[in-house]
Amino acid sequence: MKNEFDYLTPRQIVAELDKYIIGQQDAKRNVAIALRNRIRRLKVKEEIQRDIVPNNILMIGSTGVGKTEIARRLAKVAQAPFTKVEASKFTEVGYVGRDVESMVRDLVEQAIHVVREKKNEEVKEKAAEAVEEQILDILIPPVKKAGFAPNFSRQNQVDTEFNPEQADSEELNERTRERFREKLRNGDLEERKIEITVKQSPSVGVGMIGNGMMDDASMAGLQDMLSGMMPKKTKKRKLSISEARKVLMEEETSKLIDMDDLKEEAIRLAENNGIIFIDEIDKIASKSSKMGGGGPDVSREGVQRDLLPIVEGSAVNTKYGIVHTDHVLFIAAGAFHVSKPSDLIPELQGRFPIRVELQSLTEGDFYKILKEPKNALTKQYEALFGAEEVHLEFTDDAIKEIARLAYTLNEEVENIGARRLHTVMSHLLNDFLFDVPDTITPHARLMITAEMVQERLSSLVTNRDLSQYIL
Repeated sequence: MKNEFDYLTPRQIVAELDKYIIGQQDAKRNVAIALRNRIRRLKVKEEIQRDIVPNNILMIGSTGVGKTEIARRLAKVAQAPFTKVEASKFTEVGYVGRDVESMVRDLVEQAIHVVREKKNEEVKEKAAEAVEEQILDILIPPVKKAGFAPNFSRQNQVDTEFNPEQADSEELNERTRERFREKLRNGDLEERKIEITVKQSPSVGVGMIGNGMMDDASMAGLQDMLSGMMPKKTKKRKLSISEARKVLMEEETSKLIDMDDLKEEAIRLAENNGIIFIDEIDKIASKSSKMGGGGPDVSREGVQRDLLPIVEGSAVNTKYGIVHTDHVLFIAAGAFHVSKPSDLIPELQGRFPIRVELQSLTEGDFYKILKEPKNALTKQYEALFGAEEVHLEFTDDAIKEIARLAYTLNEEVENIGARRLHTVMSHLLNDFLFDVPDTITPHARLMITAEMVQERLSSLVTNRDLSQYIL
């Protein structure tokens, strides 16, 4: 499954990441190299290809410095399946928590979604033609060649300009269909109601069959198999043509897509291009295990040992088939304020050979974050106000003042990185958002100045009691 990423160099990958993430060049370079190495691996001779394993990456840095965003954007650049998990949600067998293999099953679900979207696009034109014919068949049933007159139901009567009693010839019927085809394509009939027949998948409960002895993948596979064996029920629904088209398009694309091919391609994509981001890995580092400690540290070490075979490379059973994790790229991240990377068990440390320390964000970084990225917060709020036809604008001094106050709050209250900008912007603009469109009417202009920022936000810095509102 090739895409434009296959032709991006590491330098170009970093340039793509720069559009959304400020700073952290060392981290960007390392993930770009790791991503490009995947394409290089697929081009080498087959006998050595399987031995080239990905260089998994451990990102070390405080919350809000861009660890998750780098991994997420990397996956979007690569058009690769991506899943994020929190290591602290996994526990040993017998404790309440998630099974570590669930991260691989989540990754495969994402791969299925990616491949389905691609295949939907491939058959979109053909499916649209088939749906158009189905809608026309409902509006203007084709003439039966055996000499029977078409059955025009009361709800699907043609426009008064066409007399149904005269539509007894194929020629007149075809002209009528072409006229309605033109109306459909022009959008003239979107609100007209028609009755369609849709298939309903039978619900199959297999909880009692498993009796607690089957894993999630086996249970899901059995449920899919039983659902496939059960007869499909149908149901008539009366919808507008615009709504009916969506329902029929979904059914038609499903008919045109070979599910076996889709599953095979998705598994290959997950195995060769998948990215799993393990957050909060520092929360399962067991500091006291080296000193014979027990309690929670024993459980944390157990989670690490459960993660180890997945990261090393193992075969995981999913509802779509066996998935090998040998070439999945794992990116782990943690603040490591209390523990250190060396507190992880040595075997797990060895599976993350690339370590990158992300830098804390400065006041200048905050200014750039508010101004430069494609999805900058200032641009998001301008779009929200624009949806109400209100023109929002920030002066450059206002952006500098927002950055200064956010940085000060991080220094004096708690450092939550760039996430502080979300709460500061929300506190600054929520009153205006509440007033739109009642008192701030459409076509109004709203200019955010440095003085306005100081007036609305300075109390948050001077009054510690108000810090609860910004955290």
